[in-house]
Amino acid sequence: MMGRGQGRETDMRQWMRRVLGALLLLGGAGLVAMTEQGLLDHHHASEKHGGQILDLGTAADSQASHGYLVRVAGPVKVVEAPYDPEFGQRASVPVLIRHVEMFQWREVRVGGDIHYELDWVDRPVDSSRFAQPSGHANPEHFPVLGKQFDAGLVRVGGYALSPTLQHALPGSEELDPDMKSVPPNLAASFTLNDRYLTTSAKPAQPRLGDLRVSWETVPAQEVTVFAQVDGDHLVPASHAADGKGYDVQVGDRSLVDVVPDVPESPSFVWLRRTAALLLGLIGALLLLPERARTHHDLLLAMGASALLIGALACVMWLGTDMTVGGAWFGVALVGLALATWRIRATAK
Repeated sequence: MMGRGQGRETDMRQWMRRVLGALLLLGGAGLVAMTEQGLLDHHHASEKHGGQILDLGTAADSQASHGYLVRVAGPVKVVEAPYDPEFGQRASVPVLIRHVEMFQWREVRVGGDIHYELDWVDRPVDSSRFAQPSGHANPEHFPVLGKQFDAGLVRVGGYALSPTLQHALPGSEELDPDMKSVPPNLAASFTLNDRYLTTSAKPAQPRLGDLRVSWETVPAQEVTVFAQVDGDHLVPASHAADGKGYDVQVGDRSLVDVVPDVPESPSFVWLRRTAALLLGLIGALLLLPERARTHHDLLLAMGASALLIGALACVMWLGTDMTVGGAWFGVALVGLALATWRIRATAK
């Protein structure tokens, strides 16, 4: 016969098994809850920017990422350089901008005092509105206008940029004009002075109506682009809550830098999910009556673990993502069927 001391020891061992089993089962449930909640937080924050987000870095896979918001980093590659046909200027940059200024009268008001001075201005100044227009008449029109020239094709990380993203590329650099490329008809009127082409006979002493032309470029540098994939193009997300749907920053910036309001997605998601199911399995095994284990007990514990973990995760995804929620419902359904089968088989 078993002594009273041995009975207490057996009861204590069974009690500890049950406590440990319950803790492992709760640990599995907690692990899957934390994992799915992290994914849900990332999902909901991403939706505010227009869709689900993939962090591609320098890797581009337009087939796998079509429709997703992505972070892509890399150097700006100009495939078809912009060209200013009037002045023959070309540069291997995403955007080339021509600036035109005219030496004109400006009306300057300081308190009640009014005085006039000649200065370079990038738009026609209507001198008819001056308080003292006599002797301060400006030309009515610019014979040459400022203009922007876009590259025909610009890529970052293997993706072509839409015009909106191309215009959002940051930075500005002055371009040294190539006088040799200026057509003869304009070369007869303009001379090179520093980084300007000017019509002034004496650049240091410009006269009323003189023009000066300069060029500004958006440099081809390393950038990080956050936008939506449309085929092999990056475009603004059409459903972004902020109405913008994209961002462009200089350098290789992390996803947290680009969208700081979007929490990082949990790492090793499938490993964590598998670990949750294993914890539930071990916990369910420990909660079963103490006896020699068979494969039937293992199947019953597997079913119980799948039912608990799958049902919990399924409920968390309800109303958010039917694909993920449906997958977890399937896991729970399989667990229920497996557990029910083993319980009925054991009862016979």
